[in-house]
Amino acid sequence: MTDWIKRWEVGETGWHRDQTNTTLVDFFDCLSLTSGDRVFVPLCGKTLDMVFFLSQGIEVVGVELSALAIEAFFQEQQLDYQRQQQGALTVYQAPGISLYCGDYFDLEAQHLQGVSAVYDRAALVALPGDVRAKYAAHLCSIIPKASRMLLLTWDYPQAQIDGPPFAVSEAEVARLYGSCFTYQQLQCVEAIDNEPKFQHAGVETIKKATYCLHMREKNG
Repeated sequence: MTDWIKRWEVGETGWHRDQTNTTLVDFFDCLSLTSGDRVFVPLCGKTLDMVFFLSQGIEVVGVELSALAIEAFFQEQQLDYQRQQQGALTVYQAPGISLYCGDYFDLEAQHLQGVSAVYDRAALVALPGDVRAKYAAHLCSIIPKASRMLLLTWDYPQAQIDGPPFAVSEAEVARLYGSCFTYQQLQCVEAIDNEPKFQHAGVETIKKATYCLHMREKNG
């Protein structure tokens, strides 16, 4: 995971976009959020999608390995923040937003109190297969009951090019989250024409899918 810190340090952040993700805007209603609700954004970087949530009156809780990314977010959005240590994590806070810096697996349920939705644009697909399973299991263990999730994935012949972003099929979404969530695929579009890196590698197809997940009732 330290490779991500290095990428931020040297500016190899091709996944970052200088605008709000249009899929989030199109399918925002999936999350059933209203002003004052809280959303969790895992591996958040400095995404402008967090600014979109704030503009809707939604409080944001994020986690990110790179302090550089978190500090850049607050500086670029001209937000004054306070920083304090909370166990293994450092939390950066401004009105309406709390970003935890450190290992995602150090997050506990107490850090996500009040969260009712999860927005995963680039977390699951950033992780290799063995880590994805651990990531999903940890998420299911720490998020509050009745949470919803908007999940964006890529699917392509993984043997033709290495990730990230890694290929995640609908079958894998079901395998990773089926015991914790019910899910609906909202959209699946062919995107190879917009991905020159993949074209140059000989990849013939990329399916970008959007899922809405509803957490099953937890026992106890």
